Amino acid sequence: MKATIVSIGTELLFGQIVNTNAAWLSSELQVAGVDVLYHFTVGDNPERVRAILKRALDESDLVITTGGLGPTQDDLTKEIIAEVIDVPLIQDEKTIQELEAFFLRRGAPMTENNRKQALMPENAQVFYNPVGTAPGFLSEVGEKTIMALPGPPREMKALFDLWVRPWLNEKTQATIFYKILRFYGIGESALETKLLPIIEGQTDPTIATYAKDGECTVRVASKRAREEDAIYAVAETIEKIRELVGEYLYSTENMELHEVVAQKLIARSVTLSTAESCTGGMFADRLLSVPGMSASFLSGWIVYSNESKTELLGVSKELIEKKGSVSEDVAIAMATGARTRAQSDIAISVTGVAGPDGGSESKPIGGCWIAVASKGKISTFYFEARNLGRAYNRSVFTLAMLDVLNKTLDNKL
Repeated sequence: MKATIVSIGTELLFGQIVNTNAAWLSSELQVAGVDVLYHFTVGDNPERVRAILKRALDESDLVITTGGLGPTQDDLTKEIIAEVIDVPLIQDEKTIQELEAFFLRRGAPMTENNRKQALMPENAQVFYNPVGTAPGFLSEVGEKTIMALPGPPREMKALFDLWVRPWLNEKTQATIFYKILRFYGIGESALETKLLPIIEGQTDPTIATYAKDGECTVRVASKRAREEDAIYAVAETIEKIRELVGEYLYSTENMELHEVVAQKLIARSVTLSTAESCTGGMFADRLLSVPGMSASFLSGWIVYSNESKTELLGVSKELIEKKGSVSEDVAIAMATGARTRAQSDIAISVTGVAGPDGGSESKPIGGCWIAVASKGKISTFYFEARNLGRAYNRSVFTLAMLDVLNKTLDNKL
């Protein structure tokens, strides 16, 4: 099956909203065994939308649109689709009932333009929306299929999972199972090179690598007649991957590094305190986004200035003057100070140069010292980023801290 994704909305063309829908849909369709031929992004212009939809239907078996299903005058996706496939729009009574119930629960009147959302192409299968007011739909055009999904990502994903995924599974007559693996400390090209013995000549399962700032992901997918066969094939491939690059693998369940670390802290009843300079609390914020971290996280200090390092954590002025605030010794003093004050099992600190100014030959922009203090042990690590800017540096400093803490918890450091 060949598919085209059409994203509709002038705000997408103007860059006011990042089009995450197309990337997500492509990923899901690929896993389902559907080949995506094109992505089109078109503004709220009826003539252009009409032309794109005609081309997409000519060249694809499946067309999925996102956006343009709202109640306002520029939401014209349904009207244009109905015109292109030459059917009238008719009112769907169940949608009217759901809209009336929605506004009744909110204690607000339903304006007349909301009734527009209940208009559907004749003979369409309506995708009722449990998380919003805009339903989607599916229309058959001979041997072709066109689907319309709402633009808000939360609603789009909900309707895809509820309506589109079962339809795809029925059409493909196979079970698709996949897992997302996450890696830290290796680049995409190096990762792919190490995995070439598995990747070359692959048919099923398939392996796809993806890069993001500071880390990589690998998707392992299998499409089999029986689910248990697909699960076994994926598990077998993951073990082969583990043999080749297991030292960099930190999750086989598509969990981000901060989630992995937080779960280990919680499960092992390990208490933590933090002392951050250049990351400005980003590390603590990542961990505290995980529910249940209150059981492990005791205290965190943002000590950006030299004075705060001294006043809040007891780092001596003489040490800072002698070694500099960005140094191994100051990182150690920050970690031990945080652990002593919080009485935590572990404390982690970071001090570095995020930029864009403040670097030197001996202390370059993008470099940081990380220290971990635990009972009877202190470990230090120097990390240097590629220096792609202040925001990037702070983000990868945080990842480096998470990696260090993760390995500390596993006694790998």
